[in-house]
Amino acid sequence: MSYFDDCFAKLIGHEGGYSNNPADPGGETMWGVTLKVARANGYTGPMRSMGLDVAKGIYRALYWDRCRCDDLPQGVAFDVFDAAVNSGPGQAARWLQRAVGVADDGVIGPVTLAAVRKLQPGALRARYSGMRLDFMTQLSTWGTFGRGWARRIAANLKEVGA
Repeated sequence: MSYFDDCFAKLIGHEGGYSNNPADPGGETMWGVTLKVARANGYTGPMRSMGLDVAKGIYRALYWDRCRCDDLPQGVAFDVFDAAVNSGPGQAARWLQRAVGVADDGVIGPVTLAAVRKLQPGALRARYSGMRLDFMTQLSTWGTFGRGWARRIAANLKEVGA
């Protein structure tokens, strides 16, 4: 089993199965994949019927690979992957870039990766999670979804140093 497989299994624990909460701007989702993203990636069936394997392929291509998680230290890779799924890969990359002190263009490239390698992963994870949580508390949907988001980030922080 690859590190991606382990991270995907943990992420699905955060995302759950089917949801169609009217307060969620993402709308109808299955395994955390929105209807819009599913359709854009070729899935045409009912969302309730989307298989976990379809979601896994989407997560790998749109979030894990786009954020270059294979090039990040373990733990940091999961945090960035989790944030990319939750807030988009561009935002996840910008938090990482801010956390390591490089220009935040939303694309993880050689400059960002070099800066990541200079920091202790546990300290980077804590800084990253703080930036993410601060951002999320300012969202208009915090009142509805904030408790779940805070628990999600807290679960990630509990692993720092483990």
